[in-house]
Amino acid sequence: MAEYNNLFYVCSLIEYIGRERKLRRAEVVAGLGEDVIRRIYRYADTFHCEQIAKVADDFITLCSLPTGTFDSVGDCRYAVPGYWDIGAVYARLIEDVSDGADPIAKLIEVYASWMSDALSRFNSDLFYQPRGYIAECYRAGTILVA
Repeated sequence: MAEYNNLFYVCSLIEYIGRERKLRRAEVVAGLGEDVIRRIYRYADTFHCEQIAKVADDFITLCSLPTGTFDSVGDCRYAVPGYWDIGAVYARLIEDVSDGADPIAKLIEVYASWMSDALSRFNSDLFYQPRGYIAECYRAGTILVA
């Protein structure tokens, strides 16, 4: 359970930073780098005690993350899901497709995939779909149609 909670926190922080810096979530992951992501994962229970805005700002500064133009929130015409909600979607997906693999390696893989931009399209309903469906779409490499 602690592993899921840590993964959930890391994914939520990535979403928060992506929104703050207007970066694709893959850009946030690449900018943070594997070592920093592992550190956040390892100490998520401690970081969680701070306001997420402060933790995000600390890592934005530490990693010199730039400001981009990818505005998934501003482009949304409907209710925007919270960063905790999207963090949970990513954490469940990573958990579902990890097959016992290192969760950070799988996190990096998932965020580098097509799924990352698909989940950031808040005008679609992909992020509201059942976790099994999202995992099968990821495995198939495309949105599945019934």
